[in-house]
Amino acid sequence: MADPKDTEKKEPAKKPASEKKPAAKKPAAKTEAARKPAAKTEGAKKPAAKKPAAKKPAAKKPVEKKPAAKKPAAKPKTETKAKPKEPAAPVAPPVVRASAKYVRIAPRKARLIADQVRGLPIEDARSLLRFSTRSAAQDVAKLLDSAAANAENNHDLVADDLKVSEITVNEGPTLKRYRPRALGRATPIHKRTSHIAVALVPEED
Repeated sequence: MADPKDTEKKEPAKKPASEKKPAAKKPAAKTEAARKPAAKTEGAKKPAAKKPAAKKPAAKKPVEKKPAAKKPAAKPKTETKAKPKEPAAPVAPPVVRASAKYVRIAPRKARLIADQVRGLPIEDARSLLRFSTRSAAQDVAKLLDSAAANAENNHDLVADDLKVSEITVNEGPTLKRYRPRALGRATPIHKRTSHIAVALVPEED
């Protein structure tokens, strides 16, 4: 039998676990040194944060001008057929007017004469006024003569060929007077006036 002592010599003795080489550790000094400056910086005052620079306003883009609208091309002129000439409208006869204002006669009395003369040829009107007994006939006769003179001088018409187309009598201002009466009283008197207008036209053949 083999001696147990020989087996002990042959088999290398196993080293205890405590004698194993320690695992390589990272140097702790470096990590501590790295931490120290961080600690110092923590205690130091933080530098003031810089204000962001104000942004400059973006340059405005130039406004693009719209192209002017093109005018439509002028249409070629088309030849228009000459319209047949229409017959000329008949020329209205000239109307000759004359007026007399502030005639010292009442409008009611003057209208009685005006109604007799209206629509008559001028020669017949003159003869009627010449033999009339009313005082308004003289004023109306003078007005007819004035209108006939206007027709000859301004319109180159023959006075004997005219007739009275219109004659109007309107009321003018009233003159107020007073007349003494019994017991020291005063009675008002109204002196009325008239505006007379006449129009003459040539007689139709």
